[in-house]
Amino acid sequence: MKNSTLTPEESLLLITQTIEETKERFKAHGGILILWGVLTALVFGGQYLLWYLELNEYMIYTSYLFVIGAIYTGICIWKEKKKHNAPKTILSNVLNIGWVIGVNFMIMGFFFSEKLGEAGAPVFIILFALMIIVVGLAIRFKPLIVGGALANIMGLCTFWLNGDYHGLSLIIAAIVGMILPGVLLNLSRKKKNV
Repeated sequence: MKNSTLTPEESLLLITQTIEETKERFKAHGGILILWGVLTALVFGGQYLLWYLELNEYMIYTSYLFVIGAIYTGICIWKEKKKHNAPKTILSNVLNIGWVIGVNFMIMGFFFSEKLGEAGAPVFIILFALMIIVVGLAIRFKPLIVGGALANIMGLCTFWLNGDYHGLSLIIAAIVGMILPGVLLNLSRKKKNV
């Protein structure tokens, strides 16, 4: 292999190509964004419904959908990496922040929800929004950035809401932050492939 020095223009072109390739690989996972948005809405919608029906002792069971979603997502991404043997880039490492935040969500929800109390939903929404913003910035996809910013504002506003409405805030944050941007990400990929 020959060692050569790149010009500034060649370096910039290489960086741009790497970002675009990672963005295109991530667009193939727009369905995963939709999946996680739907899972989040289902989990918190289910919990909200169980709370409303005064079946609080069963609320934890909806959270197991997150575990199933994590296993499914991990298998899908592992198969995709194995199939394409894509190189590891700094950008793909940044996108892995989502996994770290997701695992922390599950740990917080399963083990520390009582300690978080009324702040649980707003904190969850804010961390959720930050993950969405980081991914949106990493792949330069404005709908994710906007969805994350709106979810962040919603999380901050949720501190002022009565705790009875926190479940609804979580559902709306999932729709605005993940489902709608995921649909737009899928549509942008389909338009480009046409």
